[in-house]
Amino acid sequence: MIAIPTDQTILSIETSCDETSAAVLSGGELRSVVISSQHFHDEFGGIVPELASRAHMRSILPIVEEAMTKAACKPTDISAVAVTHAPGLMGSLLVGLNFAKGFALSLNVPLVGVHHIEAHIFSVMLEQEHPKLPFIALIVSGGHTLVVQVNDIGKYEVLGNTLDDAAGEAFDKVGKMLGLGYPAGPVIDKLAKNGNPDFVQFPRPMLHDPSYDFSFSGIKTSVLYYLRDHPDAASDNLTDIAASFQRAVVDVLVGKTLRAASDMEISDIIAVGGVSANSELRSRFAELSTQKHFRFFSPRPLFSTDNAAMIAMLGALKLARGSFSPLTLRAEARVPLADILS
Repeated sequence: MIAIPTDQTILSIETSCDETSAAVLSGGELRSVVISSQHFHDEFGGIVPELASRAHMRSILPIVEEAMTKAACKPTDISAVAVTHAPGLMGSLLVGLNFAKGFALSLNVPLVGVHHIEAHIFSVMLEQEHPKLPFIALIVSGGHTLVVQVNDIGKYEVLGNTLDDAAGEAFDKVGKMLGLGYPAGPVIDKLAKNGNPDFVQFPRPMLHDPSYDFSFSGIKTSVLYYLRDHPDAASDNLTDIAASFQRAVVDVLVGKTLRAASDMEISDIIAVGGVSANSELRSRFAELSTQKHFRFFSPRPLFSTDNAAMIAMLGALKLARGSFSPLTLRAEARVPLADILS
């Protein structure tokens, strides 16, 4: 079991994409988390990197001040500053990292650089019930879909990865086909609640492949062809198409993850990342895990999407093990989780 340190006060900053977030973790408990989302990207159908970094520059100081105020935390209370340094949009990462460096230097406290995807894994530690080591993690978001065996902090085995689109990317692209705007994942989830998941039998790519890898481009293409052949479907059967697409994606995600846990003889499973907030994914995991005698864990939706609370948690865990970063730490746009294995 991973013990959460209780003798630290961590200020954390997350600016890897389009959320500006700060949090304070003190005495082993989350005292505050503030998230500012950049909704103006919706009109462009995706994140505009230059606009995102400028928005972070405007928001970061008031967001940090608000997080510290809510936590009743003074600068002199801070033991360390944790910050996302990779992966993400380079301009966005630089805003958060440079702010964190300046803050840590001014207080003469350690800087703890955090890998964004690694932090998602330990977002489950923000809840009362924790998995025991080793556990299987499904990390599923707009940019990542992978199955990982977590043996300890910093000790991971990547079992499977996506060969093309991430699951969240497939949700957004199908949403664009259906005229749902960006981001589409939450909208598809809501529509699917009133639809028939058996209306269209979209493919389940690689579900029965012996590997633990994923492929979602085929599902996306099948939706495209279905809409081409049924021009009125997006207006007449929108909820049914949403439900059918979502069911296909969930079948693959859940099926592959449970098989990995079974093959590795590991009883605890977690699902983290933005797509893990999907209601059908959570309910299917909970139902099948009970049937197959696994234990399933997932953080609440607030901690599933990008947030500084998970950065604070991993920062505290790393600091307790004597792991911190030099002030020369660089922002890096692409650092696969496999590259930080120890």
